[in-house]
Amino acid sequence: MKYRIFFVVAAAAVVAALLSVGTAVGRELLQAPAVGGAETTVSETGPEDASEAAVRRGRSRGSDRDYWVETMVRIVRPVYENLARGTLRENMPVEVNDGTNEGKRADVTHLEALGRSFDGIAPWLALGPDDTAEGRLRAEMIDLAVRAITNAVDPASPDYMPFDGPGSQPLVDAAFFAEGLLRSGDAVWPRLDTTTRQRIIDELRRSRRIKPYESNWLLFSAMIEAALLELSGECEMAPVEYALDRHMEWYKGDGWYGDGPSFHLDYYNSYVIQPMLLDVTAVMRAHAAESEAYAACGALYDKVARRLSRFAAQQEMLISPEGSYPMLGRSSGYRYGAFHALAQAALLGLLPEDLAPAAVRSALTAVIRRQTVPETFDSEGWLTLGFCGHQPQVAESYVSTGSAYLCTFVFLPLGLPADDPFWSSPAEPWTSQRVWGGEPVMRDAAIND
Repeated sequence: MKYRIFFVVAAAAVVAALLSVGTAVGRELLQAPAVGGAETTVSETGPEDASEAAVRRGRSRGSDRDYWVETMVRIVRPVYENLARGTLRENMPVEVNDGTNEGKRADVTHLEALGRSFDGIAPWLALGPDDTAEGRLRAEMIDLAVRAITNAVDPASPDYMPFDGPGSQPLVDAAFFAEGLLRSGDAVWPRLDTTTRQRIIDELRRSRRIKPYESNWLLFSAMIEAALLELSGECEMAPVEYALDRHMEWYKGDGWYGDGPSFHLDYYNSYVIQPMLLDVTAVMRAHAAESEAYAACGALYDKVARRLSRFAAQQEMLISPEGSYPMLGRSSGYRYGAFHALAQAALLGLLPEDLAPAAVRSALTAVIRRQTVPETFDSEGWLTLGFCGHQPQVAESYVSTGSAYLCTFVFLPLGLPADDPFWSSPAEPWTSQRVWGGEPVMRDAAIND
């Protein structure tokens, strides 16, 4: 492709209560092997195939990266293996918040599973195959993704997923899928056959029939148009300009946007708003020479990047010494997808200068370990509904099994090569560990932007 995306204001009382657990647990966690001991692997909690076993055998002891890869692949493998075979609708459960699996949301949940998981694993896929255990596993997953996507947009497939209905939900996950296409660079799009590529473009265009709500949903339409510009050379600019204008109006200060005109203390700044603002303006900036409209939208990139950097710093501070964080607002069942913005800042080199990448890695590893408990998966390896374990009661009426795959957004830093300092530097304590350990720390301060 011509262009690639390489990749709070939480009340003080809430943060203080969260972090008041003290230092002993946090220090013990930091000193423990990052994967929970040299023998903690996927095989302890579920089946693994030969390629995953090769990664496990070849990994260095206590490697955070290998733990992330193992966990990510464990989460997404059922989606891609079934979709590649055309059996996703047949085999994936459709759990909803009343604990039943009777087909409610069955018309949209499969596109949710694909769009969200693909968006999360795309930067890792973008690294392409290589002659390492991880590289060979990546080659396998790229092949599965190509076959899965081919089936998803084939009207003759039992797993066909139209992007224009039923209802409005497909707009959301068409946008996540489109963002994944950009994030995956040349790993997936060139490997798709000509017919499949055209079907994807046609499906993205058909999603224009869905009118977004006056909220973060405006960015779904904008993200789709940005992807169409990149993939086909054309887009409709009105949805892009409108979404960017509204979000500039809805900015509340210190790195936070309203979700619509109102402020909501939840994780939608991270789930959607900050990452998509950045990715849409990045595409527009890359095409700035082609159009004044593209250039005007692209000129916002530096502003939204500064705000995302500040927001990412706040997110890191919300991670307690033992790897927990507040369950705030709606969609808590997306688990560690709540750290999409922090993960993206790490991927793109947008972390604040005083925030060490290794500290962010250590903090996110603690979060992943804390929330990836046996009850996160059902007996067949599918994600369950819940925040920490199986807790369907925390899910909203719009949440079902496929929705939960937004958790994969935390894995964006796997798009950095293994020798990047994010992965290669020794583990460091994150902010809350240092604060509650009595170590010298710099005071926090708002940005005036």
